[in-house]
Amino acid sequence: MSVIFMNYRSRDLVAPLWRSLAGGPLNTVLTLASVLMLALILPPLIHWAITDAVFSGTQEECRAASGACWAFLRAKARFILFAFYPGEHLWRPILVIVTLLGLMLASALPRLWGPALILAWPVTLALVWALMAGGTWTGGILARVSLNDWGGLPVTLLVWSTCMAFAFPAAVLLALARASDMGGLRLIAVTYIEVMRAIPMVAILYFAMLILPLALPQGVILDKLIRSTIMVALFWTAYLAEVVRGGLQTVGPGQAEAAQSLGLGYWRIMQLVVLPQALRQVIPGLVNLGIGFLLATSLLAVIGAFDLLNTARASTTDTQWLGFYDEAYAFAALIYFLLCYGGSRYSRWLETRLRRR
Repeated sequence: MSVIFMNYRSRDLVAPLWRSLAGGPLNTVLTLASVLMLALILPPLIHWAITDAVFSGTQEECRAASGACWAFLRAKARFILFAFYPGEHLWRPILVIVTLLGLMLASALPRLWGPALILAWPVTLALVWALMAGGTWTGGILARVSLNDWGGLPVTLLVWSTCMAFAFPAAVLLALARASDMGGLRLIAVTYIEVMRAIPMVAILYFAMLILPLALPQGVILDKLIRSTIMVALFWTAYLAEVVRGGLQTVGPGQAEAAQSLGLGYWRIMQLVVLPQALRQVIPGLVNLGIGFLLATSLLAVIGAFDLLNTARASTTDTQWLGFYDEAYAFAALIYFLLCYGGSRYSRWLETRLRRR
């Protein structure tokens, strides 16, 4: 019986795979083309990354070898991840990374969704910003670290999480305003969205760098990283608002009318009836936009901020390890891939789970 069961189970697993690979002329051609491409790419890639690679040694040994210089990463990984942050306080950016990733993981679990999680986001973000900066607001316990010394993965995660934490609720309100029956409010929302979407993100960053300081009240000084984070959050709010508005359009007017007939007010209808259905429909769009924004944080390099990609590029200019671009960018690409692929798989899982419910 066990042999029969295993035979049936193996057929159930192999048959769909065979149909996807060779189920028709087009699938067969694509499969053969993919195999041929892998046969051309994988052998030299394996030789470069493993067989002929240098895992420890000096720059001269790496120059003499024909493979990758992973010794470069052993020497420069700290700079790529944390830039100029002082070594004796390195535990602070490490704790920030762990805290932000933990908060994102907690936010990914539907059973934890609620008022406590909503409150946890602004509180945690304020604490991690204070932890990175130190200074008098921490009671003098932590030494102050200039924002010019920040860089690498903590900056990328800080800017990304702070902007998304602000942009998402603001985008929901903006989408509701654009769908409102109040003409003046709708006009303001439409103008804001269309203007922001018509401006490149690079222009927004230059505005934060050059023009915004002139518009601040006298005596108010904000670092370029803080100014850029504020402007980028306002920028991405417009894009998120359009995704949310698309979800609102999938919910028929009968849903709100039925809830209104039961005596529910506007905000209760939005909270309990309309938004849960609308946001469920646009999960792929929200996750896709979040992944795109994570990758767009690399544009912070135009204002001199040391995000992860910029520290990887800067690490190759060290005179002791000059020009190992492939290894530096491969390391940064691996980190970006892990974050983005994790978000993509979570989106698939959440869609399936909510569909079952």
